[in-house]
Parts: sequence; C-alpha cells; structure tokens
Amino acid sequence: MKKETRANAPTKVAEATALFWIVKVLTTGMGEATSDFLGRWSLWLSAGTSAAALVGAFWWQFRSSRYHPAPYWLTVAMIAVFGTAAADCFRVGLHVPLPVTTTGYAIALAGCLAAWYATERTLSVHTVTTRRREVFYWLTVLLTFALGTAAGDLTGFYLDLGFVHSALLFGAAILVPWLLHRFAGLNAVAAFWASYVLTRPLGASLADWLGMDKPLGTGVGFGTTAILAALVCAALVGYLALSHPRDDHDTPALTPAALP
Repeated sequence: MKKETRANAPTKVAEATALFWIVKVLTTGMGEATSDFLGRWSLWLSAGTSAAALVGAFWWQFRSSRYHPAPYWLTVAMIAVFGTAAADCFRVGLHVPLPVTTTGYAIALAGCLAAWYATERTLSVHTVTTRRREVFYWLTVLLTFALGTAAGDLTGFYLDLGFVHSALLFGAAILVPWLLHRFAGLNAVAAFWASYVLTRPLGASLADWLGMDKPLGTGVGFGTTAILAALVCAALVGYLALSHPRDDHDTPALTPAALP
C-alpha cells in the first residue's frame, strides 16, 4: 500500500458545512446543560466526571486514522461538558471574577493560535492531517469552549443581560464573521474560528434559558435540556455517518465555499 504523505493524508476533523454549525450549537447547549445538572450535586464531581469522559473520547478520536463523525462529535460534546465545568470551577468554586477568567481564556486562545501558526504556517482545519496539527486543533477547540462559557456568563451574570438577551446578542454577533467573509473579504480561516468561538456562548445561553428555573428561565430543567439536546445531536451525527460518507484523500484547502 502506498504510504500517505502530509499532502494526501486524510484530514481528522469535520468540514464547516451548514449541518456542522447546527450540531456545534447543539453540543454546546448539551454540554452546558449536562455540566450544570451535575454541578448542582458538585462542581468538582462535574469536572472530574467530564474530564474522565473526555480522556476516553480523545483516545477514540486519536486512534482513528481519518475523520469519523461518531468519535469526532463525541469529543466535541465532552469538551463542551468539561469546558463548562472548568469555567464554573473558576467562577463559583474559586471565586475568580468573570472579567479575569474571560480575559485569561482569550489570551490563552490567542497564544495557542499563534503557536499553531508559527509551527505549521496554517490554521486551516482542512490541513489537520498530522498528529501535531490535531493536538493544536483540539487544544484550540478546548480553549474556545472555555472562553465561550466565560463570555456567556459574563454577559448573562456579570453584565446582567439575562439569557435571552445574551442569546440574541451572540446570535447577532455570529453573523458578523460570515458577513465580513462574504462581503468584505475576511479570510475564511479567521471567519471560521471567530464563528467557532461565538457558537459556544450562543448555545450555552439558550441552554441556560431552557434549564433555569423561572423567572430566569423556562423551568424545563437542565437534565431534560441535556437529554433532548443529546438525542437530537445523536440523530444528526447518525445521519452524517450513514448518508455523508467522506473520502478524505486530496482534501481541498478551506475556501469561501466551505463556509455556510
């Protein structure tokens, strides 16, 4: 068998299609609701349980030779749970002010992206074909979830906008990278990562609104919200696995057409 090189090796991560963004928002909401449900018992239980589950998801994802929907989205979901728990441990458990945690995560994310680009000269998800790039990718994803969680809490709690107004704010904000990319020539990779960060507080704000008791939320409950989001995610990932088989050889670079 011909040995695959970096140029023709299969990529390990999902493409940025319209369905990608739908599942991404759902996983963020599921992660927020699951972590908040477990956190009502113990924040440290939530962090420890999600960390163990994340290790298992990473083991499955890194063993895969190419992108597969099941391990990929399981890893994203477990990062969503762990990222929420980690942010809540700083905010609630250690009483670190939200502006401090939000700024800290933003600096860490910027540093990770800078190190990734300095090492690989690209941040395109379509070039994640080596183990080192995959490590950079997942570390970046983890930091986007932590930053998004802190940003959502910052608007919802610290700025007292509430969950509905926060969801509307981030729902409008997520359109900005797409519009800049579509009409102002913003680089596709920059638009992707900006949108990726903003999906987290959008999904988290919606999950908090559904899960919180009245009058802050609808009173549906975090457990019910988590289960419903997980079921919809599982159905969509199953659809991706069955009806969207993917040949990862000769994957093109990220272009404007790759963004919804």
